[in-house]
Amino acid sequence: MLLKRELLEEIKAGKVDLVFRRWNRQTVRAGGTLKTKLGLLSIGAITDMSPEDVTEADACRAGFKDVADFRRWLDTMKQGSLFQRIEVRFADAD
Repeated sequence: MLLKRELLEEIKAGKVDLVFRRWNRQTVRAGGTLKTKLGLLSIGAITDMSPEDVTEADACRAGFKDVADFRRWLDTMKQGSLFQRIEVRFADAD
C-alpha cells in the first residue's frame, strides 16, 4: 500500500487514523505493520465496505474536508473490485 508523504505526515501527527483503498488484492492485514518512508505504521481493523457507506466522520478521519471531497478523490483512484476502510496509526520512526 503506497501512501503519499503528505498523508504519512498527517498520520504521524495523529491527524489521520483512517485510510481507504480500492484495489484488486489486499496487501496489508489487520494487526500487521507497514514500513513507509517516515517509519512503521500499525494496521488496525480492516473493513470491506461500499464507498457509498463512507460517513462524514470517516471522511474527516481520513483527512478529507467532507464526503464530497472524499468522492472527488475516489473518482481519481484506479478501479478495483475490493474497497476497504483501514485503521492506521504511526508506530515507530524507522
